[in-house]
Amino acid sequence: MLYLIHRVKEEFMMQKLTSLTSPLELNNGVKIPGLGFGTYQTPADVTYDVVTKALKAGYRHIDTAFLYGNEEGVGKAIKDSGLAREEVFVTSKLWNTDRGYDKTMAAFEKTMANLGLDYLDLYLIHWPANHKQFGDEAEKINAETWRAFEDLYKAGKIKAIGLSNFMPNHIDALLKTAEIKPMVNQIEVHPGWPQTEAIRYNERHGILTEAWAPLGEAAALSNETIAQIAAKYGKSTAQVCLRWGIQQGILPLPKSVHEERIIQNTDIFDFELTEDEMDIIGALRNLGGQCKVPDQVDF
Repeated sequence: MLYLIHRVKEEFMMQKLTSLTSPLELNNGVKIPGLGFGTYQTPADVTYDVVTKALKAGYRHIDTAFLYGNEEGVGKAIKDSGLAREEVFVTSKLWNTDRGYDKTMAAFEKTMANLGLDYLDLYLIHWPANHKQFGDEAEKINAETWRAFEDLYKAGKIKAIGLSNFMPNHIDALLKTAEIKPMVNQIEVHPGWPQTEAIRYNERHGILTEAWAPLGEAAALSNETIAQIAAKYGKSTAQVCLRWGIQQGILPLPKSVHEERIIQNTDIFDFELTEDEMDIIGALRNLGGQCKVPDQVDF
């Protein structure tokens, strides 16, 4: 019999963040405490200081990855924060060169050694193996990697397991052999790259969508349409981008190395975009960002 999480409903009731630390419940009952703080491209030598500032600003959800090379700084900042371990939700990710059952198990131990933590709150497969690189073996590689995740979860080493950059076709294939349904799918979402189909798929399957690069790039932050909406509410364009995400039931992961922006990104819970404004922002295109298609990458 499949080891399925019985709490999952195919019609997933959309949850929305209501404060910096308001919890979103995953399909296994684990709760993520609010808005996440991303560390992608944060240099290792400043990560400790930046994460310390984020925790001081009230963030209780820190996102890192083995690829980022800054897991040690994240772990040390959490240890030195004075916060109890259970107060901070920590995510890391398995890099592509470590896919497969045995490699995944070894890579997880490296990540835990880097972080210096006793357990991990959320572990994600960073990118799916695709047919462009691996042909017909892609689905098998993803399945074996996920099997390792399931075993780590069953052993109590991880509170929740999930995916990153997986599109509906990848998840459909994974579910053919999975015993445990993914709890999270972290994908690139921002104005100009709305990923509507993937978000709706995640909702239907009880998978929480997290957004990396939720602010896009300069083209989104300087967009005239977004700027006009921001002016109406006395907010920045970055705050409007984040608000657009959370009103869709997405958990954004903004990042910055500047303390004033770290704090500013938390000030998004005292206004609400109208349905028309949500649609206007959602219809924007070509505003930059990485916008990589997972089936086309070759790394």
